[in-house]
Amino acid sequence: MNSTVKGIIALVISSLGFSLMAVFVKYSGDLPTVQKVFFRNIVSMLMALGFVIYYREKFFGHRENQLLLITRSAFGVIGVVLNFFVIDRMVLSDADILNKLSPFFTIILCAIFLKEYVRKYQIISIVIAFAGAIFIIKPSMSSDTVYGLIGVLGALFAAGAYTVLRVLGSREKFYTTVFYFSFFSCAVLLPFFIWQYEPMTTIQFWALILSGVFAAIGQFGLTIAYSFAPAREISIFFYSTILFTAVFSIAVFGDVPDTLSVIGYIIIFAASYYMYMKNKPGRT
Repeated sequence: MNSTVKGIIALVISSLGFSLMAVFVKYSGDLPTVQKVFFRNIVSMLMALGFVIYYREKFFGHRENQLLLITRSAFGVIGVVLNFFVIDRMVLSDADILNKLSPFFTIILCAIFLKEYVRKYQIISIVIAFAGAIFIIKPSMSSDTVYGLIGVLGALFAAGAYTVLRVLGSREKFYTTVFYFSFFSCAVLLPFFIWQYEPMTTIQFWALILSGVFAAIGQFGLTIAYSFAPAREISIFFYSTILFTAVFSIAVFGDVPDTLSVIGYIIIFAASYYMYMKNKPGRT
């Protein structure tokens, strides 16, 4: 099995992990969004802590990277809170695909703040992807439109976190970065968690624990996948999460996406596939 195949397998596992995270977040029912995010991140923090201790790395990274780590964590926690908020209020597959706009936002942010060159095919992909998002958001004066826009905003903050990670590069180990983000988010959310806390049933408790476990699997799988192969060769397989969440949305919650949403999924996937093909070695 070559490195590319290993990367693809890890990326598909990562996609399944993130999809199951979303399923358990939604399945946990009518609990405050902050409470769900807190549980998700405290589980991820404990799992990352195990790696940090095992490899004897710094818990909070190097001093010179603190501003980057804090900025990445701040953007990340806002993105997760907005994503969880939308998961509870939209068809699961709709919420997930809107979150998958983050790679396109990352291109824009890297161009603005890191002065990275944006190629013509990337601009075309961005325009196509955002056109697809319109089919899912369905602009109107309804609350669904507001939730859709919040989902897009969540993707923007996630892209901000990814942009900072681009700057951070390999200066810190991935498990240190995950631990830092998880610890930061738990510390920031703790006052709101205490203030808004609602008693949980046993099922709700374990649903949130599992959401954290699968979130960690998603994060680690993503990092491992890109250690085997470059993103340009395998990134398209991360969109397998669209299939996973659509199946789970129908099978678990009985939420069937409407025709316009399905058209939006296809358009966004097509934009991603187009960019993937243009990024392949030997293509320009």
